[in-house]
Amino acid sequence: MLCAVPVRERNAWCPDVTANLLDFDLDGLAAFCEQLGEKRFRATQLFRWIHQRGASDFGQMTDLAKSLREKLAGVARVEGLAVVSRHESTDGTVKWLFDVGNGDVIETVFIPEADRGTLCISSQAGCAVGCRFCSTGHQGFSRNLTTAEIVAQLWFAEHFLRAHLGRQDRVISNVVMMGMGEPLQNYAQLLPALRVMLDDHAYGLSRRRVTVSTSGVVPMIDRLAEDCPVALAVSLHAPYDELRDNLVPLNKKYPIDELLAACLRYQGAAPRDFITFEYCMLDGVNDQPEHARALVALMKVHGDLGLSCKFNLIPFNPFPASGLKRSDMSQVVAFSKILLEAGIVTTVRKTRGDDIDAACGQLAGDVQDRTGVDRRMAAQRQVMLGGIKVVVA
Repeated sequence: MLCAVPVRERNAWCPDVTANLLDFDLDGLAAFCEQLGEKRFRATQLFRWIHQRGASDFGQMTDLAKSLREKLAGVARVEGLAVVSRHESTDGTVKWLFDVGNGDVIETVFIPEADRGTLCISSQAGCAVGCRFCSTGHQGFSRNLTTAEIVAQLWFAEHFLRAHLGRQDRVISNVVMMGMGEPLQNYAQLLPALRVMLDDHAYGLSRRRVTVSTSGVVPMIDRLAEDCPVALAVSLHAPYDELRDNLVPLNKKYPIDELLAACLRYQGAAPRDFITFEYCMLDGVNDQPEHARALVALMKVHGDLGLSCKFNLIPFNPFPASGLKRSDMSQVVAFSKILLEAGIVTTVRKTRGDDIDAACGQLAGDVQDRTGVDRRMAAQRQVMLGGIKVVVA
């Protein structure tokens, strides 16, 4: 029977329970090694073996004392996630499905480009936010992932891709917390995972190249600014509260003005001098010229207060349960032109991995919903979105 205490604490009292070392940032691993009577430099050596070399067998870690390797074998393990499947797109995008137990499966996506390799990581099994245009939200929510389960996605992908591509150098240069889940609703597990990604003894990623995407959990945006400021991407998707309330239900708790004020506070600590706003283009819902002009007016108000922004327009990736359609590209271009002419830096995201359901908003995995998502979505089958009734089949 396992002790009812966190894994970081229970090994001192329950030596029969092994700790997954993917659960620790360097400070956590140093504390764990201290419990074994070892000095901090041993934790650094161990950290490098795990993350830089992808080792999971303590016997391989030849510069560790034999006595330490024997201790570790009895109280610790390096355990990744079971791969359910791997799919490769014609454009080079790779999607893995990982089994996280109890019927839950999560998704992780690698997106190769000429100048970077980006890994899109999940933070939860499912998502409780329930954004109308997101396939993950329509699956409901099962649980938060542990730090080890978050880090394991990067650990596996980096070392798999090195072997798969026949490379010795780093493959993944960017990480985006844009997979399944709302990262800031799993903050306690997210924070050490971010620290592992940034640590020079692990993956050594730049703060500018690690992005946390949020639908707008205002208090945790402020916490992240204090604890581990990385690049921030905010799912905005509407220029005013009435529309955003329907698209992003969290807006009812943290409305737009409150969210943008938090973004301005974050900007002071952020590694970039701007905040990225994501805007999913939905046909007839939020893609009209009046929406673009309202967005310009909104950004001018907050820009006058000091907020600097960049907009990323995202073509919607349709799925049947949404009842929504992708904006025509001519509409996306016209919308973009209005923002650009107003001096707002604007890009249109290139859709990748459509053929393997790996594009933005398509990640659904397979989760055991505990939130009654079917009931909640059924109650919204007929809603008014920007003056247009959308009927969800």
